[in-house]
Amino acid sequence: MSATEIAWRQLGACRGLEPSIFYPDDDDDALEAKSVCADCRVRVACLEHALARREKQGVWGGATERERRRIIRQRRRTA
Repeated sequence: MSATEIAWRQLGACRGLEPSIFYPDDDDDALEAKSVCADCRVRVACLEHALARREKQGVWGGATERERRRIIRQRRRTA
């Protein structure tokens, strides 16, 4: 893990919170995690990390796995 990755992880609004919040059973249960992410100052870095690594589970940068797949598809279309 690079120093840059460590830095943004240290600044996340999720730091110290119960991890299970960010791994809901389905997208409908992701509202609590998304509300934490909404005010996070490293939300974009977190989302880009998840997109680059194709994270399959959890809420990253305010996006569920389904939403991240949609973002990836949209980026492919515009590339």
